[in-house]
Amino acid sequence: MSDSLDPRLGAPGTGVVVTGAASGIGLASARALAAVGRAVALWDVNAAGVEEAAAAIRARYGVPAVGIAADLRDAQSVGPASLASRAAIGSIGGIVHSAGTALVTGIEGVTPDNWEAGLALHVRALILLTQTVLADLKGAPGSAIVALSSINATLGSGLIPIYSAAKGAVISLVRSMADELASSGIRINSVSPGQIDTPIMADTKAALPGHFERRILLGRYGAAEEVGRVIRFLLSDEASYITASDIVVDGGNIHSQRQ
Repeated sequence: MSDSLDPRLGAPGTGVVVTGAASGIGLASARALAAVGRAVALWDVNAAGVEEAAAAIRARYGVPAVGIAADLRDAQSVGPASLASRAAIGSIGGIVHSAGTALVTGIEGVTPDNWEAGLALHVRALILLTQTVLADLKGAPGSAIVALSSINATLGSGLIPIYSAAKGAVISLVRSMADELASSGIRINSVSPGQIDTPIMADTKAALPGHFERRILLGRYGAAEEVGRVIRFLLSDEASYITASDIVVDGGNIHSQRQ
């Protein structure tokens, strides 16, 4: 899929809120959207990083882009961030909920606090953000939402049980939201990446050299840009008959029998 200004990729001409956008898949998604002319509001807990990312997007692609500091574990941050986004990029016709963290706890390390924080960031934030911009989404033709899940939602992981459980909840929530939002013309899907070469995977990649490459059918980690292009497709008119689906982007890892 090229980054040319294909009207089907750029439509609708409304802005997109991208969470977790200072780096990784969130940033790659924002860049992919900007490349086809869509305005983007980049949200991240990393205030300096997200402002720098937005400035780079404005300079490279010439579209409205704003960086907004927001900690989505704090429910009170969603409303002000949404208002600031609308003021900067206009009507919002898309959401990419990419913010997330994979806290290594094992089962014994799960506490009420880190459990609640994990679900708040991955799951509750998707509901709150959608509620906050729902009037915009209903008013824009072709509105769509993409939430990041993970192949860990299916495979599970004893090291990151909070993350794995939360990503399973994301898939279930997406399907429930799709059922309700379809009557308003709003599509919502999830994307489940596998091992993607992003900052969140740096420690794992260093600790287990070659481990995942042996398991992945395509023999390599994925690039954030490869996931970003799938997300852009799901937000575009080219995906106009896709909703309530989970798209796996993992190089064949989840179906591999390799050890």
